[in-house]
Amino acid sequence: MIHRLFKKITFCVALFIGVSCLSTLAQSPYKNVMIHEQSGLGYPPCEPSIAISKTDPSIMLAGAVLRYSYYSSDSGQTWTTDRMKSRHGVYGDPCIVSDDEGKFYYFHLSDPSGRGWGSPKLLDRIVCQTSKRNGKAWNRGSGVGFNHPKDQDKEWAVFDPVNNQLIVTWTQFDEYQNPDPSFQSNIMLSRSKNGRTWSEPVQLSTTPGNCLDDSQTAEGATSGVDAEGNIYTAWSLDGKIVLTIGSVNEAGELMGFSEEITVIQSNANWDFAIPGIKRANGMPILKCDRSNGPNRGAIYINWSDQRNGENDTDIWIVKSIDQGKTWSEPARVNDDKGGHHQFFTWMDLDQSTGKLYCVFYDRRNHTDLNTDVYLAASSDGGENFQNTRISESPFIPSEFKFFGDYNGISAVNGVIRPIWTRHENDKQSIWTAIINE
Repeated sequence: MIHRLFKKITFCVALFIGVSCLSTLAQSPYKNVMIHEQSGLGYPPCEPSIAISKTDPSIMLAGAVLRYSYYSSDSGQTWTTDRMKSRHGVYGDPCIVSDDEGKFYYFHLSDPSGRGWGSPKLLDRIVCQTSKRNGKAWNRGSGVGFNHPKDQDKEWAVFDPVNNQLIVTWTQFDEYQNPDPSFQSNIMLSRSKNGRTWSEPVQLSTTPGNCLDDSQTAEGATSGVDAEGNIYTAWSLDGKIVLTIGSVNEAGELMGFSEEITVIQSNANWDFAIPGIKRANGMPILKCDRSNGPNRGAIYINWSDQRNGENDTDIWIVKSIDQGKTWSEPARVNDDKGGHHQFFTWMDLDQSTGKLYCVFYDRRNHTDLNTDVYLAASSDGGENFQNTRISESPFIPSEFKFFGDYNGISAVNGVIRPIWTRHENDKQSIWTAIINE
């Protein structure tokens, strides 16, 4: 009897361990939807951006390199693919923004000649296109920051509901990839009430970078707006993450911008190597909590770097609760034991709850180049993150294919839609996961 009891206990323990292991390696609890797959000789899609309508969360739009646009009217279950056209050309770096009235804006780089690399007018401005028809049609586009012969690159935009305006930031290169140390890169900002006419660009950076498009370049600027209408912009330069603050008066008028505040002093180089990836970056993403939740007023910056070694890329977050004056120590978002690569992070904050969501690639479950997609969520102001694998199966990227510089995520009223690039069978594709809370 004791022998039979021992065998039963052994079986139960083995079963428990087996179930635990299966649970650890379980596939995504969320349905994955392929938005678009590369076909023929078309440019392989990558660098996806996504936005959910603030007025109807069943409506969502997305974009990808080089000129793809996607729209869905059934919460992301099905998608229609189109190609963007603009009077100024279209050359990647898509950024999709929704405002509080249900309008969408598609920001991207310019290519007025239509000839791509080698064109003397390539990247001569940032372009904004507006849609009132949920992405089914777009206007011809407005230009932002034209300053020939300088190049305008790596834009990002947000909608400011406090002052009812669009804010776009980007890097201005004296000449893109010119190694001459006298050529500089700087961070620029412009604002618009309608997406058609734009304010004269303001240079935010006082410390310039080089023009080589590497960690010594001033690049990756993203902005957020707090409940008082103050504008916070963060970017990377030479291992640092810096911040400037645009203050507004009671009438909502912009009073000017502060000098740079160094949030991260070192080890935050954004241009680093990931095995199997042609190029990877860890530029910062900034979000402000305007919700009525317990962390209202908090400002967050999310990024990735290799401070723990070139074989251990991690996702990080810092927080300020005093309008950017002081910042917490970097906290690790990925909750694995270390020694693996987590990269290409993007973050959003659901303004209905104040909850944070980060999406990133993750290799914690593998010893080779197999790559999963994870979502990390925090409901306590970034103090703790719950990590969940959201991809249904891993994939292996190709170092011979450009994989872009970022993925994306949008969170509105408990509807969360991450978006990422996948590589399989020598094709690249764009995916989302259906996550509803």
